[in-house]
Amino acid sequence: MSSAPPRIEVLQAPPAWRLVEFISDLHLQAGEPATFDAWRHYLAHTPADAVFILGDLFEVWVGDDAAEAPGFERDCGRILAQAARRQDVFFMHGNRDFLVGDAFLAVSGMRGLHDPTVLDFAGQRWLLSHGDALCLDDVDYQQFRRLVRDPAWQQAVLARSLAQRRTLAREIRQHGTRSAGGDPAGYADVDTAAARDWLSVAGATTLIHGHTHRPGDHDLGVSTGPAPESPGAGTTPLRRVVLSDWDAAATPARAQVLRLSIDGLQRVDIA
Repeated sequence: MSSAPPRIEVLQAPPAWRLVEFISDLHLQAGEPATFDAWRHYLAHTPADAVFILGDLFEVWVGDDAAEAPGFERDCGRILAQAARRQDVFFMHGNRDFLVGDAFLAVSGMRGLHDPTVLDFAGQRWLLSHGDALCLDDVDYQQFRRLVRDPAWQQAVLARSLAQRRTLAREIRQHGTRSAGGDPAGYADVDTAAARDWLSVAGATTLIHGHTHRPGDHDLGVSTGPAPESPGAGTTPLRRVVLSDWDAAATPARAQVLRLSIDGLQRVDIA
């Protein structure tokens, strides 16, 4: 299965930014208070000028009207709005929260982020994605992804009652959960050739993504075209950096932030 490089948007970081952070795959849900509390504490104390949430902030999102009544979703919106008053907060859809819409973005103060987006910061171009569109070997999931990202399908689902959508979410969650019995080692991983193609189109050398629950740094070889920052060709190393998922109740706990400054990337454990 192939993936043509998609439309890529560009976000120019304001000159005042000195530190940005990336998180993904928190899978927040009411039944896991430890992770919720770790996330709330993080947002209240992060020194970042901007926080980028690269998908799957929520375990499931059934529509923005879920946050209109008192409950978990409204609490999340309130915490995000408080954070957005202190720093810029960006949100990219994942495979669990693709129904987050403009109404919740407005209430929470977050800014929607296209997948993929190039962040122009600290003299470099960083390609940001949730990462699921690059897991080409998971053919069943790619078919499911095309279905649920279709505006007509989403409109039809959102026309149902909130109770019906919650029931539907329970039925289809298995499609968003990769197989292999929950073992990340068995999940379909990002396709290297596709990742290189995306970086080439983006004029970037580093891809930052989540989704796979396999935090790590991967060497993708060298660029085959002119390097963005020099006239040479085939001399610029390419890499992809994978974000960690969060589970504060696990042993050991997982709650990791990827921090980017003018000095480069750093992983910070906050569990």
